[in-house]
Amino acid sequence: MLFKVSLSSFKKLWKDYLVLLFGLIVSISIFYMFMTLAMNRDFLQANSLINSIMFVFIVGAVILSLITIVYIFYAISFILTLRQKELGMYMMLGAKKSKVTRLIFFETMSLGVIAIALGIVLGIGLAMVVADMMMQQIGLSSEGFYPLYVPSMLITFVFYITLFFLTALMNAGRVASKSVLALLQANQIQERTIKAGAKTIFAAFLGLVFLLMGYTSLVLTEQLREIGVLVSTFATTAGTYLLFMSLFPLLVNGLKKNRVLNEKGLNAFTLAQLRFRAASLTRVLGTVAMLIALGLGALAGGLAFYHNIVQQSGMMHYHDVIIHDPVDADEQALNQMQPEEQARYRYKMTEDAVYLAKEELVQQPPKYLEFFKQSEPPRVVTPSEPLTEAVYTAFEGEETHALLPRDWLAAIQIELNLGYEMVGGRNLFVVEHFAEAPGDEHQIVIAHVDNYLQYEPLLLEIEKRQMALVQENVEYGMEFTGTAYGAHLNLKVNTGGTIFMGFFLGVAFLLMMASVLMFKLLSSGPQDKQRYEMLRKIGVSEERLSASIYKELFPIFAFPGLVGILHVIVGMNLFQFIVFDPYEKLWIPIAIFMVIYGLYYYFTVMLYKRIVLPKEA
Repeated sequence: MLFKVSLSSFKKLWKDYLVLLFGLIVSISIFYMFMTLAMNRDFLQANSLINSIMFVFIVGAVILSLITIVYIFYAISFILTLRQKELGMYMMLGAKKSKVTRLIFFETMSLGVIAIALGIVLGIGLAMVVADMMMQQIGLSSEGFYPLYVPSMLITFVFYITLFFLTALMNAGRVASKSVLALLQANQIQERTIKAGAKTIFAAFLGLVFLLMGYTSLVLTEQLREIGVLVSTFATTAGTYLLFMSLFPLLVNGLKKNRVLNEKGLNAFTLAQLRFRAASLTRVLGTVAMLIALGLGALAGGLAFYHNIVQQSGMMHYHDVIIHDPVDADEQALNQMQPEEQARYRYKMTEDAVYLAKEELVQQPPKYLEFFKQSEPPRVVTPSEPLTEAVYTAFEGEETHALLPRDWLAAIQIELNLGYEMVGGRNLFVVEHFAEAPGDEHQIVIAHVDNYLQYEPLLLEIEKRQMALVQENVEYGMEFTGTAYGAHLNLKVNTGGTIFMGFFLGVAFLLMMASVLMFKLLSSGPQDKQRYEMLRKIGVSEERLSASIYKELFPIFAFPGLVGILHVIVGMNLFQFIVFDPYEKLWIPIAIFMVIYGLYYYFTVMLYKRIVLPKEA
C-alpha cells in the first residue's frame, strides 16, 4: 500500500523530484570521484609523486560533504512542503499518523537510494574521465587505477545513506508533530513584512560598514597578513547577512513606494509579492550569496592555478630547452622546434666534481632571468662579472681557488642545469685549461624557442631521456629535472589536484547553491497559488501573469548573484601571494557561473509557473 501511494505521488510530482535528484546525483558523483582518486592504493604506489594531490581530493570531499548536508536539508524540506496538504488529507480520510510518517520516511529513503545508485554510476564515469585527464596533463601511469573501486563505493554509500536516514527521521518527526489541521493549513501561513524603522536602517548601515571592513582587509592582505584573512572572513560574512536582512527589504519597500513604477501594469502585484517574500528570504539570500562566493571562488582559484603554471614556469628559466648529452632523437626534436637562440657547452665530470670550459662561457655567456622587484616580472640579463682567474669554484669553503661570481653561478646552475637536480652534490669548477681537467667529457645544448608549450610532446620525450641521466648522477632519486619543462611538470603535479578539485567543487557548489534558492522559492508556491488564481478569475491574461513571475523572481536571483560576484572579484586578492595574476581570465569562471545561474533561474520560473498557474481543465 505504501509503495502504491508513493508511486502515485512520484508520478504527480516527477518534475520536482527530477530537479531534486539532479542536485543529489551531482553531489554524490563528485564525492565518489574525489574518494576514488584519493584512495586507489595501487595507483598511488605506481605514482608516488602525487600523494599531495590525493590529500587535496580528500579535503575536497570533506568540504563537499558539509555543503551537501545543507543542500539535502533544503531539498527534502521542499518536497515535504509540497506534500503537507496531501498528507493532511490522508489523515482526515482515516489514515493513521503512524502510517503517514512511515510513508514520508519510506519515500525519503527510496529517493536517497535511487540518488546514491545513479550518483555512483555517474561518479565511476567521472572518475575515468578525470583520471585520464590528469594522467595526460601530468604524465602519470594508469597502472593500478580502478574507477570502479569498492572502498570508495562503501564510503559514499554509508555517508549518504546516513544523511538520508537522518533527514527521513527529521521529516517523519515534523509530520508526526503536526495536527491534521496544521497540515491542511500549512500553505496559509502569513508572511511578516519588515518596516523601514531605525533598527533596520542601522542594521543596513552596519552591514555596509562590515562589508567595507572585509573588502579593505582583502585589498590590504599583503600588509595585514593572517589578521587580514581573519577580519575579512568574519566581516564579509557578517556584512553580507546584515545587508540582506535589512537593505534588501528596504530596497523592495522603496520600489513599492515609487508611484510611477508601482502603478504600471501588474507591478503593484509583483512588488507586493516581493515585499511579502523579503522577510522570509533574507537569511537564505545571504547564504546563497556566500555559497556563490565560495563556488565561484573555487572555480576562479582553480583556473588561476592553471594559468599560473605557464606563468611561473616561464619565469624560472630563459632557455626553454636544456639537454645534457643530446642523442639523435634530441637533435631531431630540437630542429623541429626551430630555436630562436641556441648554444652548446662542454663539461667534464668525475665522482666529486664538474669542470666547465671558461673560454666557451666567456664567448657565449648564458642569459638568465633575474627579479629586481617582487611586483615586476624578471628581466633577461647576462653575467657581467669578468672571469680573470684561471680556476673558479662554486664552493665557498674552497680556499685554494677564486669563488665563482654570483651572476655566473646563477646562470650556470639554472640555465645549464648544473645544479643538484642534475649533478647531485658535486663541486663546480670553471677552468681555463679545460683539456687538462679530469673526467669524461659531456655536452650541453641550450635553446630558447617561441612558446615552448606548443612543443610539449617533444619536451616530454626529452624530459624522460634526461631523467635517465639524472638517475645515474644523483644519489637520491629526483622526480623532475631542473629544466623549464621539468619545472612546468613539477608545478602541474603540485597544483593539478587543486585545479581539478577547484573546478568540480566550484560546479557542485554552484549547482547546489542555485538549487537551495530554487527550493526555497518553490516551497512558497502553494501559498501564492490562491493570489494568482484570483488574478486569473478577474481576467488577467496568462502572458501578463507569466511576465510578472519573471519580474518577481529576477531580483531575488540577481541580488545575491551580484553580491557573490563582487565578493569573488575583491577576494581574489587573497591569491596574490600564491599566483602571479589571480585575475587573468577571471571572466571564464564568471561566465560559467552566469550560465548555470541563468539556467536555474529559468527552470525555477518554469516550475513555479506549474505550481501557481496550473493548466485549466
